[in-house]
Amino acid sequence: MRLKHNCGLIGVHGSGNASRLAYMGLYALQHRGQESTGIVTSDGDCFHAFKAPGLVSETYEGEILTDLDGTLAIGHNRYSTTGSQRSSNIQPLVVDLRGKPLAIAHNGNLVNACELRNAMEMEGSIFQSTTDSELFVHLMARSKKKSLRSMIGAATGAVRGSYCLLLLSVDSVTALRDPNGFHPLCLGRNGDVIFVASESCGLDIVGASYEREIAPGEIVTVCGGEVTASRFAEADRLSMCVFELIYFSRPDSVVFGVSVDAVRKAFGRRLAREHPADADIVISVPDSSNAATLGYSQESGIPLEFGMIRNHYVGRTFIYPTSELRDYRVRIKYNPVKELLAGKRVVVVDDSIVRGTTSRKLMRMLRAVGAKEIHVRISSPPIRFPCFYGIDTPTREELIAAKSKVPEIARYLEVDTLGYLSVEGLLESTGLTPGDFCVACFTGDYPVGFTSEPKKFALERFGDFLV
Repeated sequence: MRLKHNCGLIGVHGSGNASRLAYMGLYALQHRGQESTGIVTSDGDCFHAFKAPGLVSETYEGEILTDLDGTLAIGHNRYSTTGSQRSSNIQPLVVDLRGKPLAIAHNGNLVNACELRNAMEMEGSIFQSTTDSELFVHLMARSKKKSLRSMIGAATGAVRGSYCLLLLSVDSVTALRDPNGFHPLCLGRNGDVIFVASESCGLDIVGASYEREIAPGEIVTVCGGEVTASRFAEADRLSMCVFELIYFSRPDSVVFGVSVDAVRKAFGRRLAREHPADADIVISVPDSSNAATLGYSQESGIPLEFGMIRNHYVGRTFIYPTSELRDYRVRIKYNPVKELLAGKRVVVVDDSIVRGTTSRKLMRMLRAVGAKEIHVRISSPPIRFPCFYGIDTPTREELIAAKSKVPEIARYLEVDTLGYLSVEGLLESTGLTPGDFCVACFTGDYPVGFTSEPKKFALERFGDFLV
């Protein structure tokens, strides 16, 4: 199993092709969410919207983009961590706020969402979806503030957790990032056209230059070609999600001000120093561990080989009706190169182990083609705690490292040795201030507290609506 992020955001201001540029940005950010996608545009008077389940490449067909008139746009790719896959949860959400249209798109997870929602419903509020995004709109509507910017400020004062937000009015695009800075959001420009994106790869595809990150606790409004920025809050500590660098972000992106590719190579080099192996070749579990594998090879001097091939054309709707067929899920996605692996002592570099079931199947495949020894190296520490800030992780009971020590995990995987990158090695390899990262999934030190476990609370509160 791979960890999954929940959303990708793109904003466009000042282009007659706003819908097409938003489409391209969403295409580049597809890795951040594959359940549904949506674009809302403004022509200065009214909104035009299209939202649907599915991938970007499969969804915007025919005249859809042509019909999305306007020079402003926000777009959203979704993977749900709270809220279901129902059509009412597809974003951006479009509402009427005090007689004016507003669209909102959200990336993150609020740890007090259920508590706030319960309180509002007891006071008569009616919700159309189960998303955190709608909660922001209710908080804005309930405030006594008059300007959009001040209403947003009132809403942020009530929430806790992670959020990157894009809001579209008829004449502006507004972006903001939570004070802890859990997930990335950046600004870019191509001439007079201004962009906001979850990652810089969303800027590259539209020919925009990366200008800067939106700072934690910063709100940025683009209106009439002018950019206005201010801080709305500061946290006691920064809490940037280190998994953005380990796995989620594309390697060609700049995230938290650093090159993802360069940092992943640094992870691999540090991993080779911490856990050397006497081996013939190094291979990756493609594609997310490719850069770390290269770093491991460079530091260790062990030759890098492409010993495992990934099938990039696996359909999303494949059904596994029996346990026998379910065992073939890994074979559908990966295939080992027998000629490279037979009789070899192999170092296998991967970015993480979650439940361990997929990793064990991969190792058995390597044994079946004749690998003499298997030494697994993981470019992150053991995941022992679930995330509640915008990453879909299993419960603690399902995380293999929460209940098993490293030698026990190695035996479960049926490998000769297993080594994880240390927390210290991970943080030092980023080149940034170690204390500015959230590492709660490794240590259990949650930077934003909660009164009850958010995921369990949500399941108890919404039941079948979250299925």
